[in-house]
Amino acid sequence: MADRFAPPAFPRRAAKPDGIPFPGPPAAQHPQQQQQQPPNRSFNGMNPYVAGGNGIAGQMRPSGRAVASYQAGGYPADRSIGPIGYQSKVHVIDKYKVIGFISSGTYGRVYKASGRQGQVGEFAIKKFKPDKEGEQVTYTGISQSAVREMALCSELNHPNVIKLIEIILEDKCIFMVFEYAEHDLLQIIHHHTQQPRHPIPPTTIKSIMFQLLNGCQYLHTNWVLHRDLKPANIMVTSSGEVKIGDLGLARLFQKPLHSLYSGDKVVVTIWYRAPELLLGSRHYTPAIDMWAVGCIFAELLSLRPIFKGEEAKMDSKKTVPFQRNQMQKIVDIMGMPTKDRWPLLTSMTEYSALSTLQPPLNAPHHGHHGHHSHHYQPQRQTGGGSHLEKWYYNTINGHGGGSNQSGAPSLQSLGADGYKLLAGLLEYDPDKRLTAAAALQHPFFSNGDPLSANCFEGLKMEYPHRRVSQDDNDIRTSSLPGTKRSGLPDDSLRPGKRVKEG
Repeated sequence: MADRFAPPAFPRRAAKPDGIPFPGPPAAQHPQQQQQQPPNRSFNGMNPYVAGGNGIAGQMRPSGRAVASYQAGGYPADRSIGPIGYQSKVHVIDKYKVIGFISSGTYGRVYKASGRQGQVGEFAIKKFKPDKEGEQVTYTGISQSAVREMALCSELNHPNVIKLIEIILEDKCIFMVFEYAEHDLLQIIHHHTQQPRHPIPPTTIKSIMFQLLNGCQYLHTNWVLHRDLKPANIMVTSSGEVKIGDLGLARLFQKPLHSLYSGDKVVVTIWYRAPELLLGSRHYTPAIDMWAVGCIFAELLSLRPIFKGEEAKMDSKKTVPFQRNQMQKIVDIMGMPTKDRWPLLTSMTEYSALSTLQPPLNAPHHGHHGHHSHHYQPQRQTGGGSHLEKWYYNTINGHGGGSNQSGAPSLQSLGADGYKLLAGLLEYDPDKRLTAAAALQHPFFSNGDPLSANCFEGLKMEYPHRRVSQDDNDIRTSSLPGTKRSGLPDDSLRPGKRVKEG
């Protein structure tokens, strides 16, 4: 177990950009992956801002002098020769023209922008709001989430992870400038739920899954847990490139000073939270991300969350409750977890709470495709059978939530390999759950429909562009972020805001 997720021994924790190439000819099919090794990047001492060769240039000094700007790859080559190249004052509105407001959350706001100084392309600018003390908003420093995201994103470099362009600290506001992605998976799923309801094409699903797993393998190889994978955090560019975004909950797991649980009691949005987290595990691995990837795969197939539970909130003492409703949703499809299926199950903090759950609903009396040949036993301790196979075949055959009413390509071409991949990702036991590296080698990607680096390749339709509001595009530092959202009209698809405890 200890070495299960261990990457090759690196002398430093350096971002390793190479990923699994797309199978089959030609080698240039995924040119973005053929890039040079980035310069050495390793954290320097205890300061997460200082990254040798690519740190936040001109970080905040004890005197209170604010940094002007950090730019990827812009660190001065030699401090001893001439001026060190800091820009004494950078105004975000001088470098970028705000096109409009995209969305907001607990962290602040995101804006769409274009460059004013010859920068190519469009950008997403994430503006962090200052911490709040009581009823009055006062500056109390940089939030833990912002520090982590800045520190990690400044080192990560992979075509399937959203790219950080630069960080600007202006007055008391932090602006993270990212490459812009026109779509996200939540938006794509929502589009397919509109009448006439039609499934996402199988070639698109296959490409999305491969690129998502490729990004996960890169993160895990470099000792990074994302801890909040969900459709809204998976970006897709207009050229069909999938990019993992929002690393605000991401953590290094190589040598944590404390258990990951002690830092953040609640991680991963509830519908995508792995069973070991629901059962109170104090230690967890990249397997929690792989469960979330399995949930995303299921949602791409059926156009709705496979485990759509309701989250019980923390009480006034910040006690983490057992998420009974969410665990019940999992049991209804996956069956009751047992010690045979998951040997360490009985060591889980909330193991005793499983006895309060109901047996799986609508258990079949005969097998589906030869898998369930025994009669269902209602006793909880026997576990009952998993209904995942039945759920999968009902979905791809058009009997589930993604039924095809528009003549779009059928999901049936995903076949048995699709089920085996889904079952491997939604394995109860985290030790048996597929790793990202193993999933990338799954026959699902080498059999059947050809795999493309562009998930939109061959599509006759075009997905609507991300909605951008012109009503609230004031990005100035004097305007404090609120909680307004301009994004999708289907916020009901999103579970409640994640509960975090620093």
